[in-house]
Order: sequence, then C-alpha cells, then structure tokens
Amino acid sequence: MKVVILLLLFSFRFLAAGQQANNACSSALELCPNQTFSLTNIGANKTFCPGCEDDFSFCFTSNNSIWLTFTTNSTGGNVQVDFSNLIFSMNVGQDDALQATILSASVPCNSTSYTAIGNCVSNGNAPFSLNAAALPANTLYYIVVSGDLSGAGITSAAECTFDLIISGSGIDRPVSSVSLTTSPIVMCKNDIFSTNAILTNCPDTSSFNWYVNGVLTAVTTDAYFQSTALNNGDIVSLETNCYTLCAEMVTATTAAITVYSFPIDAGPDQLLNTGETTQLNGLTTAPVYSWSPTFGISDPSTLTPLVSPTSTTTYTLTATENGCTLEDYVTITIEEKLIFPTTFSPNDDGINDRWEIGGVSQYPNCFVKIYNRWGQEVFQSIGYSLAKSWDGTGNTGKLSEGVYFYIVELRDDKKQEFKGSITLIR
Repeated sequence: MKVVILLLLFSFRFLAAGQQANNACSSALELCPNQTFSLTNIGANKTFCPGCEDDFSFCFTSNNSIWLTFTTNSTGGNVQVDFSNLIFSMNVGQDDALQATILSASVPCNSTSYTAIGNCVSNGNAPFSLNAAALPANTLYYIVVSGDLSGAGITSAAECTFDLIISGSGIDRPVSSVSLTTSPIVMCKNDIFSTNAILTNCPDTSSFNWYVNGVLTAVTTDAYFQSTALNNGDIVSLETNCYTLCAEMVTATTAAITVYSFPIDAGPDQLLNTGETTQLNGLTTAPVYSWSPTFGISDPSTLTPLVSPTSTTTYTLTATENGCTLEDYVTITIEEKLIFPTTFSPNDDGINDRWEIGGVSQYPNCFVKIYNRWGQEVFQSIGYSLAKSWDGTGNTGKLSEGVYFYIVELRDDKKQEFKGSITLIR
C-alpha cells in the first residue's frame, strides 16, 4: 500500500512540475505568423483513451505530445511550419527524433474528428517543415508535436527543444501601421493640443495608450487625444495593439511640440482685515498686462497696484506677448472681526430682535451655547447664521429679561473659543 501511495505522489509531482502548459489540446498554444516560438516537449505526456486528443495512429503514434494551433486569414492559402534548432535530451535509451503533423478537427480536440492536412514527419532529427496547400479562409487548425519512440534499445520517447515559425499566404497578414496627425505643432501655453491616430491594416483595436515624454498620460477607447498641459519640447507618442488574436503592437510619435510661454506671477495670496489696503505684487516679462476685476484697485495697468477689497476677492493678472495670453491669480481674503453684541431686544419690532454675531459666517461649523444665570443651557446651535441665531426663546418658550452667558467655539484650526454675557431686554 505504501509503495502505491509513493508512486502516485511521484507521478503527481512530475505532472505538476514538469508538464508543458500546452501539453493538452484544450490549451494549445496559438501561433502568430512570422514570429519565432521557442518550444519543447520535455515533460509532456500522452492523453490516451477512446476519442481523446492523442487517440490517433495515422502518420505516427503520439507519445509525449504538445499542441499548437493557428487560424488562416481572410483569404486562405498555403501554410508552412518550419522547425529548426532541434536540441534533443541525450539520455540512455531515449529516442532522438520528433514527430509532427497538421490536423483539422470538426470537433475540437476529439480524435474521431481529426483529418491530417499536408505532409507528416515521423522521424525528424534535423530541421524540417510541415506544408499544407490551399487551406480555406478563417479556419482553425492544430499542430501536434510528439517524440518518436521506436527502434532497437529505445525505451523512452524523444524530448527536444526547438524553434518554430509559421508563414505563408494562408496565414500572413498585411503589415499594420499607425501615424499621428497633430494640431497645432506650434502653440501657446495652456492652448489645446490635439492629435488623431490614422490606422492602417489594424483591426480589433480596443484601447490606445498615450504617452508624453515616455510617461503614460491617458488611455482612451478612441484614436483621439487632447491636452492643455504640454510644455515646450514635449513629445507625444501612441501605443496600441492590432488584432485580437496574436496582438501586434504599433507605435507612432509626434515631433517635439513648440509651446510658447513667458513668466507670469500674480504674487502670493494675502489675508486682510476689513477696511485694510494692500499692494499686489505681480510679475511678468510680457509688454501688455492688466488686472481684473478693476473695482477697488488703484491702477489695473500696473503690476503693483493698491487694492482695498470689501470682501474676499480673487484678482486675475492677464498678460499678452507674441500673440499668446496667459493668466495667473491671487486671492485676498478678508477676515472679518467677530462682533458679539452685548444686548438685544426680541420684542418683534423688527429691530435687534435676534442676537447676531458679526463675522461668524466665516466659521460655518462653529458651536454656540447660551446659559442662564443658574448655569442651565437654554440654547445651542451648530453653525450660526441669521436663520440659526438666538431669538430669546428656550425650551419653555420666551425667556425673561436678564443677563445670559454665551460660549462660542469657532472650531477652526486655532481652536478659538469666546465667552461673554448678553443682556436680554423685553
């Protein structure tokens, strides 16, 4: 019993570690035209049962087979399969010749449906070829390669590494190519650059990889690419695959793009209090420039005007040189001072009816709590605006006149907190 288990384990390890991926007909390696494939049947075995893939005896008896496949092109014709660089394993009692033939199968991988196509090689120990003439178009064929096992003193089938190439009018396809049309090739900074791929003999394309200076920038499903981020001297290139089966990569590259630019800088952002004035610090080499918006600015045609914005404002510096226009931006943020009224009169006369905190809109997440003189909370609000401001009521309705106390947590980066008192007047 132990001997049987050990033999089974040995067989399993051999098959798992040594068998070729295309040892089975169902996983036959697809051959592409005019490409060299380096192959081997070392570690391959035989699948033999009635109707199984290796159950045939015409031409030769399969021993340690590998399987290959190809599909004829849209016109069909002659096909030639060339074997070269045969290197055999030279173990005692091992054969040194390959067997090979081309098969058609009306039922894939079912030996009862096989038909031999063209010649058969049963003792190939030097470079040889398989030939099939006038094959119909768009038809799947198999190539089976096995090691010979015959002759006096031979105890194991041949194992060999070899090179293989398939060619001929029945499988050849026209050369694929791609070119790029670009517009413009000379442009201004931030202008839109466009390029379109013109494909020749390139069916079944599914995606296009676009590179700028060799760095993948975009993947598109059509043959069109746009960018506003190119710099002077950038080179755009395309990479795509033609054909779903036996994909063939084609590439194209633009000339270096000329992008005209010049320095422009609107200066650093600034923080002001309400009513303050500051100077903008623009910089550019362009001869023509201006600022916008023009309100609250001393001179929009100078690089360093004085501005007195009443609210947070973004100023745009626009400059033009050699027909190219560029822009840069600076934001002046107005920080309103918080004003905490000390009294209010919620008597519904429309004047000072609510306790409104000046400037609190800058802190939309602030937390406001109000207490009576006994320390009981009578009001709270997260976010404080006119709609959420205190109107002098509590859980029990309108509150009586008197002094109340507030805590305002701004919940800003500085974690500011303010405390004080309010006098409610009826």
